[in-house]
Amino acid sequence: MSAPNIAVVGATGLVGQLLLRTLEQRSFPCGHMRLLASARSAGGKLEFKGREWPVLEARADSFEDCDLVFFAAMGGLSRTLAPAAVAAGAMVIDKSGSWRLDPEVPLVVPEINGHLVERTPGIVASPNCSTTGFVLALAPLHRAAGIRRVTVTTLQAVSGCGRDGVDELHAQQNDRAAPRKVFAHQIADNVVPQCEDFLDNGYTIEEMKLLHETRKILDLPKLEVSMTCVRVPVEIGHSASILVETERPLTAEQAREALAAQEGIRVLDDPAANLYPTPQDCLEDDQVLVGRVRADLNRPNHLWMWQVANNLRKGACTNAVQIAECMMAE
Repeated sequence: MSAPNIAVVGATGLVGQLLLRTLEQRSFPCGHMRLLASARSAGGKLEFKGREWPVLEARADSFEDCDLVFFAAMGGLSRTLAPAAVAAGAMVIDKSGSWRLDPEVPLVVPEINGHLVERTPGIVASPNCSTTGFVLALAPLHRAAGIRRVTVTTLQAVSGCGRDGVDELHAQQNDRAAPRKVFAHQIADNVVPQCEDFLDNGYTIEEMKLLHETRKILDLPKLEVSMTCVRVPVEIGHSASILVETERPLTAEQAREALAAQEGIRVLDDPAANLYPTPQDCLEDDQVLVGRVRADLNRPNHLWMWQVANNLRKGACTNAVQIAECMMAE
C-alpha cells in the first residue's frame, strides 16, 4: 500500500481542512482522495495537492476502495460510520471522542505508544487536544522517576470549539453585544472556567477526558489527576500549568534533560532571558513546548512546569497523520 486511497470525513471543518494541509506538508502518499461531510456541509469542492476534489455526503456506503479513513467530524458521525469504514476494509483514525475509551481501541500519541498501531482494518483513536500535549510532557518524567500524582490547570484556546468558537471570539472583539452561542459567558477579554458541559460530579466533560485519556495513554489506570479546564480568549494554542509528584527524587535540571530527550518536545526554559513558551510560539509548530520547570518550594518530589501545544496541529491533525505514518511503517 505505497499510496493508499484516503477519505476524510468532516473535510469542510476547521480540523478537516487543516488535516488536508498537514497531509500535504508531510508529503503523505495518497492515491485517491475522497472528501466527505454531513449532508448540511456537503457540496462544493476543496483543493488537495493542486487538484479540486468534490465534497460528498458521508454515508455508510462511502468507503468502497478506501484504505485509510480520517474522521475529523463530530462524534455522532464517527460512531455511526467508522464501523462501516472498517467493514469496507479500511483503517480508521478517529479524532472525535467516540472511541477513545473503548477498551478494544488504541488511544495513541505516537511518540509514547505508537507500537499499538497495526496495519490492519480497525479503529485507532487520537486523543483530545488538551490531552496530547499534557501526556507528552508527563511521559519522560514518568520514565525518569515515576509519576504518583498530577495537578493541572489548562488554559484552552477557542479553536478547541472549532470554527464557531473562533467566530464568536472575533465577533465579541468587534462588538461586546454580539450574542453568545458557543460559550456560557463572554469570551472576549474574559476567562471562563468551563470547557464543555458540567457533569453531576461538578467536573466538566473536558476535565474528565483529561483524567481518563491520560490514564489510558500512559497505561497508569490509577494515576491521580486533579484538573481544571479554563477557556481563554486565545485563538490557537492550549497551555497548561502542571504540578507533578514523582515517586523518586528528580531535580529540575534532570527533568529538563528528560524532557529535552523526548521526541516531540522542545524545551524553552531560561528565566534570566524571559524565555518560556507562549501560544504565539506554537502557531506553526508541531512540537509540544515546555518551560518554567522548577521544584516546588514546600514539598519534596514535586515539580512545576508550563506546557503549550498547538491544539489544531499536534493536538489534532499532526497527531492523526503521525498515527497514519505509523500504520504505513508497521
